Amino acid sequence: MLERIARFCFRRRGVVVLAWLAALVVLGGATGAAGGGKFKTEFKLPSSESKRGFDILKSSFPGSGGGGFPGTVVFTADDVNAPAVRTAMSTMLDNVAKIDGLQVLSPYAPQAQGQIAQAGPNAGKVAYANVTFPETFGQADLLRVSKQVTKLIPTTPGLQVELGGQAFAKFEPPSSEALGLAFAVLILLISFGSALAMGLPVGDALAGIAVGTFIVTLLSHIMKMPDFTTLIGIMIGLGVGIDYALFIVTRYREALHKGQQPEDATVTALGTAGRAVVFAGITVVISLLGMLLMGLAFVRGLAIGASITVAAVLLASITLLPALLGFAKHRIETTRWRAVIALVLAAVGLFFAGLKQTKIAGPFFILAVLVIVAGLFVPALKREVPQRRAKALNQTFWYKWGHYIQRRPWSSLLAGFVVLGLLAVPVFSLRLGQSDEGNFPTNTTTRRAYDALSAGFGPGFNGPLLVISETPAGTTADSLGSIGATLAKVPGVAFASPLPRVNQDGTAAQWVVVPTTAPQDAATTSLVHRLRDKVIPDAAGPLNVHPFVTGSVAAGIDFADYLGGRMPIFFGAVLALSFLLLMAVFRSLLVPLKAVILNLLSIGAAYGIVTAVFQWGWAKSLVGVGKGGPIDAWAPMMMFAIVFGLSMDYEVFLLSRIKEEYDRTGDNASAVADGIAHTARVITAAAAIMVFVFGSFLLDSSRQIKLFGLG
Repeated sequence: MLERIARFCFRRRGVVVLAWLAALVVLGGATGAAGGGKFKTEFKLPSSESKRGFDILKSSFPGSGGGGFPGTVVFTADDVNAPAVRTAMSTMLDNVAKIDGLQVLSPYAPQAQGQIAQAGPNAGKVAYANVTFPETFGQADLLRVSKQVTKLIPTTPGLQVELGGQAFAKFEPPSSEALGLAFAVLILLISFGSALAMGLPVGDALAGIAVGTFIVTLLSHIMKMPDFTTLIGIMIGLGVGIDYALFIVTRYREALHKGQQPEDATVTALGTAGRAVVFAGITVVISLLGMLLMGLAFVRGLAIGASITVAAVLLASITLLPALLGFAKHRIETTRWRAVIALVLAAVGLFFAGLKQTKIAGPFFILAVLVIVAGLFVPALKREVPQRRAKALNQTFWYKWGHYIQRRPWSSLLAGFVVLGLLAVPVFSLRLGQSDEGNFPTNTTTRRAYDALSAGFGPGFNGPLLVISETPAGTTADSLGSIGATLAKVPGVAFASPLPRVNQDGTAAQWVVVPTTAPQDAATTSLVHRLRDKVIPDAAGPLNVHPFVTGSVAAGIDFADYLGGRMPIFFGAVLALSFLLLMAVFRSLLVPLKAVILNLLSIGAAYGIVTAVFQWGWAKSLVGVGKGGPIDAWAPMMMFAIVFGLSMDYEVFLLSRIKEEYDRTGDNASAVADGIAHTARVITAAAAIMVFVFGSFLLDSSRQIKLFGLG
């Protein structure tokens, strides 16, 4: 089947390329006509105590913020009630309230309660305003409005204003796709010494990513997808797209070296490497679609969006790429100096563009164009780059490495298990949760706002709990006073409302509970469970009310508990399906079992490193993390889907070639060594590109983004 597709696409290469161009134009036009995407990030659980509490808050206390993104404007001065400070901040907060439906509760408003520090050394020196963003806001809206609010900060002497909370937290990571492309160009150019051998995989991957992204953007109008769906799709698509095309192109060049004509070489490449690519792509899609088992709307949209992108780049690899090889033919073996110089300049430009240094990037792109133009006239630039003389297979490093390992199988196996096992040890103490803003670097406004609130009101003030209950009509605050008194006596509670706030018709009541510990601390999680399981039922039972513990901290705990409970199902389903697929491909039980075990070990090592750095705090300063804390609950799920998918890609590439060599020779030892020698350079180059793509996330200020990138 693949051989027939290869021959058709090679012979009808013009039609195939035009079909892809038409698809890009049509889908791009449809996306533009639809007004772009309709992405929205909603971290909502299907059912939880915090959700039930938010529902009561939204229906019984309108305007109290039962949904939107929370933010705070924190300000410090020698006296926050001084006329100059009061005037400056009131003006700023009035202007903030005029922006796109933001709700602002000033500490100077009549209905404000306790928004100015009243005790301790910072009494009267710290205050804050609550800002609630509309639920309909996406990440781009939050970023845009945050910039508007920043411009409104007054410059009154002695007044320090910081922006805190989820809504104002910076979420503007480097352009990983640009950085990935930059490193892809350089790595592939160095590894394979040919501009076309480098350019075809990159161009093919970009075409598949573009088609997939357009489809996902259109699909966002009919199903819920988070804002970062296209970002994740592009990153994964860039990695697997370059992997797939690179594997096929490498096999094509190998066939040319053996004397085959371009058409036959294309058929050979797709019939061998292409077959491995198809199975690898199916494995990645299985890994991503396994996230559907998590039962969350935003995860469902993310899984489907990323899977569509992978499917698109897979389709490009088996249709567009053979057509492009039909145009390249033997020219894939030659490279001129103008191409090398222009590509290096373009890669440097992409690198600075990825860091959002557009003023530096621009000149490099201009120079790259000038080199191409000059290459038409300057003889030196027209000259071919001398190609490296290919070593005999048995003289390559990877061939020797394969035989070295085979001579020492047990000691090598033990060494690999020990190294990866030690790296995985921290995972046994992994604690899922929701990190707070105290993890941001100390030079960010988010961290300074967090520290100011901690200094003025205590560490638990950054994550107050809300206890809310429906009550019989006409209930008064005084009749529920015993609940507040009980809450105040609980160990780990710094403050609890003596009397609840009751709505107008007396059908709902709410208490504020401030823990003594920070939102992300394990003690805070224990407090929430203790309040829910014992304290509140005992105190509220005689009063015939059923309060729920809610708020952003409680919601984060519920989110972590939910994902933690669903992850074994997700892991088990993906592992089982991958095992069955590999069993069908290689007709073996031991080979897929080995693949699953070793990939689990490598993923365990990745989890262990993340736990050691972000939870234990080891080497935290190297990645710019303020302090240790829990591992954000969504990260292990996303890491598993991506890392398992990519590692199984490499597994299928390698094992397919080893099996092919074994079928040809019947010699197990030589098949393993030859399989490694043929594929290791390609796999290593592809993996290095992904390391740089995700590694670029360490440049972001957000702890969550750093954690995801390092993992």
